Amino acid sequence: MTEPVRILVVGGGYVGMYTALRLQRQLKAELRDRTAEITVVTPEPYMTYQPFLPEAAAGSISPRHVVVPLRRVLDRCRIVIGEVHSLDHAKRTATLSTLATEEEGTGHVRLAYDELVIAPGSVSRTLPVPGLADHAIGFKTVEEAIGLRNHVIEQMDIASSTRDPAIRDAALTFVFVGGGYAGVEALAELEDMARYTARYYHNLKPEDLRWVLVEATDRILPEVGEEMGRYAIRELRGRNIDVRLGTRLESCENRVAVLSDGTRLPTRTVVWTAGVRPAPLVAATGLPRDERGRIVCTARLTVDGVDHAWAAGDAAAVPDVTAGEPGTTCAPNAQHAVRQTKVLAENIAASLRGQPLKDYAHSYAGSVASLGLHKGVAHVYGRKLKGYPAWFMHRAYHLSRVPTFNRKARVLAEWTLSGLFKREIVSLGSLEHPRAEFELAAAPPPAPKDPSPPDGTPGEPAG
Repeated sequence: MTEPVRILVVGGGYVGMYTALRLQRQLKAELRDRTAEITVVTPEPYMTYQPFLPEAAAGSISPRHVVVPLRRVLDRCRIVIGEVHSLDHAKRTATLSTLATEEEGTGHVRLAYDELVIAPGSVSRTLPVPGLADHAIGFKTVEEAIGLRNHVIEQMDIASSTRDPAIRDAALTFVFVGGGYAGVEALAELEDMARYTARYYHNLKPEDLRWVLVEATDRILPEVGEEMGRYAIRELRGRNIDVRLGTRLESCENRVAVLSDGTRLPTRTVVWTAGVRPAPLVAATGLPRDERGRIVCTARLTVDGVDHAWAAGDAAAVPDVTAGEPGTTCAPNAQHAVRQTKVLAENIAASLRGQPLKDYAHSYAGSVASLGLHKGVAHVYGRKLKGYPAWFMHRAYHLSRVPTFNRKARVLAEWTLSGLFKREIVSLGSLEHPRAEFELAAAPPPAPKDPSPPDGTPGEPAG
């Protein structure tokens, strides 16, 4: 019996999940006949649909509907929850750890493969800002989004109950660093949510909350164009959001955000969304990389100069054949990533069958961005929209892109219910420490204090 072709997909994000999903369809006969097998190695058992993170943070979508369970969707693949640490592509082996290897204490294990799809995605691009690692929070995972929502409501609780004006001001000051999609949409949705929540506090008003957007360049949302970017700034400033252009965060030590223009903002909330970089695994693959640390690919989504290796998405430098300028690569965004996976799966299947490969070619269609409930901007196929039409297009586009009919139906149902009922404003901060209550109950009772007065006998006054 012929050994099956072993396809290893490293990463279960956009590219990893969509590629494996499409390979299931492309290689249906091979998987059925056991002449091919697909293994997906991913740190989490789900794919996060990141464009929905701002709405999850605002409470418009339940967290479980922002993620897609891989085992349900990739039912013909082998799912391994673990982390790849290095690759030896010459020997076609990957070194990885799993939850089981940690329990067993046996160290890393090796996994053999024939075809490699490297899709680890990206991580937050941080800078050596003093205090950043200690006090800031990112916005790339569903855990961070829900943690930020809980944190914002908790700060409003602190401000409502404190008697110290300094603590109150710091609790009600929220600083977001980065004027791209993640920063602007997260700030806009959370400000919308917090403004609504303030009506339920007897001593808080929406104008008591201070929201600051810090952007190092002279514009925000560059993907939607300069005109729509200026509109977004006017919209945000019209809601008393302080937009600082050409400004950098220089420090956030001791819970004080120090900006490059000299402003000092005592704050308990710094959200860092200032770009992304390829996942650290990319540096350990031994595959060719460009100056930005991405894997160098061909237009066919093969790794340049390396046989049986493929890549796409944020961690891949894919030539943009529609740009008209040599050396131009595709932008690291979801629009390209999802479309690349279709060509990637088709090319892998074609390669196994000895058929010719095709180039990835997709001209940029445009962008949509939400600025809170019923507000948005869009620049799609040359048409510019703002306000409610742009917000509606944003929801319609992402509803069409979120994978599986199951998730589409659940998200649509939640949007419908949120239009009929009031927002949920509850904070579930205890989710971050689920055993705290039980640990407190299980702790031994404190030793009883000695009732004797100091320097005296029981019942007698000292002296």
